[in-house]
Amino acid sequence: MTATHLDSTADLMNRIGTSLAGQLGLVTLNGRRRPAPPALVVVAHGSRDPRALSTVRELLDVVRALRPGLPVHLGHIELNTPLLPDTLAALGTGEAVLVPLLLSRGYHVKRDIPDMAARAAARTRLAPALGPHPLLAEALHARLAEAGWRTPADGATRRRSAVVLAAAGSRDPDSRAGTARTARLLAGRLGVPVVAAYATTAAPTVPEAVAALAARGRDRVAVASCFTAPGRFATECAQAAPGIVSSPLGAHEAMARLLLHRYDETAATPAHPAASELASA
Repeated sequence: MTATHLDSTADLMNRIGTSLAGQLGLVTLNGRRRPAPPALVVVAHGSRDPRALSTVRELLDVVRALRPGLPVHLGHIELNTPLLPDTLAALGTGEAVLVPLLLSRGYHVKRDIPDMAARAAARTRLAPALGPHPLLAEALHARLAEAGWRTPADGATRRRSAVVLAAAGSRDPDSRAGTARTARLLAGRLGVPVVAAYATTAAPTVPEAVAALAARGRDRVAVASCFTAPGRFATECAQAAPGIVSSPLGAHEAMARLLLHRYDETAATPAHPAASELASA
């Protein structure tokens, strides 16, 4: 038997074991079936770049592999299908936890997603944005390492080093505060300064942040892409990078674990009543 066949057989057995474990988790010790968990609805922004949708789908596949038996759905705020209202309509009056695939708390998290959820018949809970969180910093660090970033061991080179955290940008102060917090979490992992910069709306831009760091003697600068998937903003920020630039976070396992963490902490809270229940009250 070849090594390739052994590897494929082991992978198949692992998948079977994982699937069985997920099914057994739905059964109590006395043989009764546990209540079905609320569905996880991952809420993505949407993008005209086709790579974004394929990346989000890959991420959801990782989530499903980590949590077999959990119903996982996708809904978009705009630009891509399925749109969130359509995803919620398909759930009827079932329970769902909506987890924004957004990296800070801005208008979409505060207004758009709650408004869409309020108009749906489903009983929903809304999770916080993914960031700031140590798992987000873990994913950012990993993507930088994949791009070739290494924190220098000698003090002289470290004093010349820094990272620019490139994010989408928002007028919302909570969003900017969250991005700044993510920058501090990443700096704690890297041991060098991390400066938040933005593709639009907020300041500084990536070139402005790079120039400000250079003026302070930090001329060894990498750019960490704080984007969930490829798109126009991620591309523009990468083009402005003076050296190493990381890929968008994509389907990194830490992102999948963060989605599940937000789901778990939110699933423990009471669900909002279905729109149909409110109408009949």
